[in-house]
Amino acid sequence: MSRHNDRSRGRKKDDVIRNDAIRARELRVIGDDGTQYGIIPREEALAVAEEKGLDLVLVSPDAKPPVAKIMDYGKHKYEQEKKKKEAKKNQKKIEVKEVKFSCKIADNDIAYKVKHAREFLEKGKHVKLRVFLRGREMANPEWGVEVLNRVWPMLEDIAQMESPPKQEGRYINMYVTPLKK
Repeated sequence: MSRHNDRSRGRKKDDVIRNDAIRARELRVIGDDGTQYGIIPREEALAVAEEKGLDLVLVSPDAKPPVAKIMDYGKHKYEQEKKKKEAKKNQKKIEVKEVKFSCKIADNDIAYKVKHAREFLEKGKHVKLRVFLRGREMANPEWGVEVLNRVWPMLEDIAQMESPPKQEGRYINMYVTPLKK
């Protein structure tokens, strides 16, 4: 067995030190029901935990003396996972859609692309409007800003501008989000 594995025995991926992996000689021990056992030797704390059929888990290793709690570690870990999943489920994922334009775009093409942007906004998605600058258009980025300024009036009734048109590399970007209802 390698030295690394020997050292990490008793530890899980989540780096919780428990039972025999605890190295401190004396611990401040708290029971599973909140009982304060006070400062007792490690062996005595392990014996109390074993007697109850529970684990001795190091809660605060940096304290003087370290604080350990007697608990059902498997159940504790399960409860934490459950809380994490619940929090993740309640989180709202923001989807960003991108609509690209060019500097030399015709009005009917703008209307067509704006129609798509409106559909995305109505579905509650955020939209990034981009104008790609080709070749000599890089010398005149204001052309891209003009295109986005022509697009904005067609969206302002259902969207709010998060960031005004600004140049980022070869693109002029504008970020819009749906209006709050």
